[in-house]
Amino acid sequence: MKPTLYRYFFNEIWPTFLAGLSVFVFIVVATKMLSIMDMIVGRGVSLLHVGKMVVYLLPDIVGFALPAASLIAVVLAFLRLSVDSEIIALKSSGVSLYQMLPPVVLFSCLGLVVAIAISFFGVPWGNSSFKALIFQIVESKSDLGIKERTFCEPFSKVVFYVNRLSGQNNEMEDVFVTDRRDQSVTNTIIAEKGRISVHPREKVFVLHFQNGTIFVADKDHRSGRTVKFETYDLSIGLKDIMAALASRKKAPKELSAGELIRQLKETPKGETRYNDMIMELMEKVSIPLAVFLMGIIGMPLGAQLQAKGRSAGIGVSLAIFLVYYLCLAGARSICETGFLPPQIGVWIPDLFLLASSIYLLWSVANERSINFLSWILRPPVSART
Repeated sequence: MKPTLYRYFFNEIWPTFLAGLSVFVFIVVATKMLSIMDMIVGRGVSLLHVGKMVVYLLPDIVGFALPAASLIAVVLAFLRLSVDSEIIALKSSGVSLYQMLPPVVLFSCLGLVVAIAISFFGVPWGNSSFKALIFQIVESKSDLGIKERTFCEPFSKVVFYVNRLSGQNNEMEDVFVTDRRDQSVTNTIIAEKGRISVHPREKVFVLHFQNGTIFVADKDHRSGRTVKFETYDLSIGLKDIMAALASRKKAPKELSAGELIRQLKETPKGETRYNDMIMELMEKVSIPLAVFLMGIIGMPLGAQLQAKGRSAGIGVSLAIFLVYYLCLAGARSICETGFLPPQIGVWIPDLFLLASSIYLLWSVANERSINFLSWILRPPVSART
């Protein structure tokens, strides 16, 4: 009897989980479509590169969506069972709420395993591959990020304004450039024409300017000079290009667990990077644990909502996920300031979920109404009258 019942519950959960996860991933990817279309149409990035970008972003997106998808799947499954009075029939047959818990625990454990795999292996691979791909695109398309009649900073501390830009031969007309890479002086270049050329072997971009003027001012603006030229070449090494992408030092999200532990030993305590790496290492476990706890919370929620409808189930699930996400963002911000140790702060959202799951299970198992649900789902005064 029980294996058949457990299989029945499990088959109610997983299709909704896959559907919910697909919707979440689609929504997140769709929000990035404007920037993706801009890269295709305005910057000449190939569809192959765009497809790779989406693939590299998927682990992070899926990791973000897993807690919400897990919660919604279990809530809707038990909401359907509650609406059809199947839970009442099971309780009448002597099956308690706790006896219905094993298939939910199994599903939540599977979600935990998948989330850990994504967190430990998928996210570092995706983030580092995405960074490498962007750097490759920047290297192959020297005009990336430069737009006509728009101030932009395609190179670190080098601001461009171009009146007219030819994408075919990288030629520019009426060029204004401010170069602040040298901390002692600021160079402002105004030229009639300019062209960008790439020297892959030397890993250098060369900006060729024609018929213009260079205004050189020291950092205090106490002295300066003006230089007129017919031709002038400005060299920019790859290390100056989109500095965050070109940096040899990986961001914490790009590091595997082993690399994080190794770099933590080499980084002085109290530094911002040390706190970031501690948080990233702890979140590799805390966020997958949230997937597990969300699944457990979904069972009493779905059973309690009863005939409130699927829309109410989805709404309450999203509200709980929003509270969890706000707790996570708040804990990150507090830990980054150093006010709260990261080893403690990253577990605050999970403690909230753990307390919620215990309270909800106890309340529903003992046939007690859940106060906050009664308040949230209470009809408006006008509807009651």
